[in-house]
Amino acid sequence: MEREIDIKKINPVLDELAEVKGSLITILQHTQEIYGYLPQEAIRVISKRTGIAESEIMGVATFYTQFRLTPVGKYMIMLCQGTACHVNSSEAILQTVTEELGIKDGETTPDGLFSLKCVACLGCCSLSPVMMINDDTYGSLTPDKTRKILKELREAE
Repeated sequence: MEREIDIKKINPVLDELAEVKGSLITILQHTQEIYGYLPQEAIRVISKRTGIAESEIMGVATFYTQFRLTPVGKYMIMLCQGTACHVNSSEAILQTVTEELGIKDGETTPDGLFSLKCVACLGCCSLSPVMMINDDTYGSLTPDKTRKILKELREAE
């Protein structure tokens, strides 16, 4: 079930860009900044205001990995799966996160607190294995260190 959203929040974006040719990606980026994802209701409104078919908008939204069609948790965990992280046991870190939170790549915990996304590279190879949680980077991870980080975030709530 989709969260209720205030659809009027995207009106300024559409007022500025709906008539601008080639602005769909920019509209989708702004929409995601507003809501944290691309709600189906927003896609319908964007379609009506721009004249672009919903199916075409969905094609763009699903083609680019930057776009999300479901809400994400308060803490977005991006777990690096690049070569350096892989050879330094990122798989053990993934297993730890999965066991601790009960979610897999692309999923969000039922309480809406954590989302997990495996990424190709975070550009922090010297810290491997590494993950980012929102804007914070955690490196030289071990399963125990990972459990401690997740526990501290959960307790902070």
